[in-house]
Amino acid sequence: QVQPVESGGGSVQAGGSLRLSCHASGRLFSTYAMGWFRQPPGKEREFVAAIGWLERNVDYADSVTDRFIISRDNNKDTVYLQMNNLPPEDTAVYYCAARPRDIEHRVWKYYDWGQGTEVPVSS
Repeated sequence: QVQPVESGGGSVQAGGSLRLSCHASGRLFSTYAMGWFRQPPGKEREFVAAIGWLERNVDYADSVTDRFIISRDNNKDTVYLQMNNLPPEDTAVYYCAARPRDIEHRVWKYYDWGQGTEVPVSS
């Protein structure tokens, strides 16, 4: 079990960039797949990106491919989400989540969740 804690959220103008961090304390962070999800205002939580315990395994939602980059530093028990060229539609609360080993898109497949960090994108 790990305890994710997100940071790095904040207001950004359309077209700008932001990097989110998620520190996941707990045993054996390197054996967990880490996912980023988001929940726009009034909508359901949705998959954004994930990175497996094998760092070469990554996946992105179609809406963020070529704009977002997920990475991890196992020495720091931290996963990152670099977000570029943000439009207002990316406004959401962004959550970090963990599950054993392999990546998944489904929200219910992740067991440990952070509290979320808000990212308002203004036009």
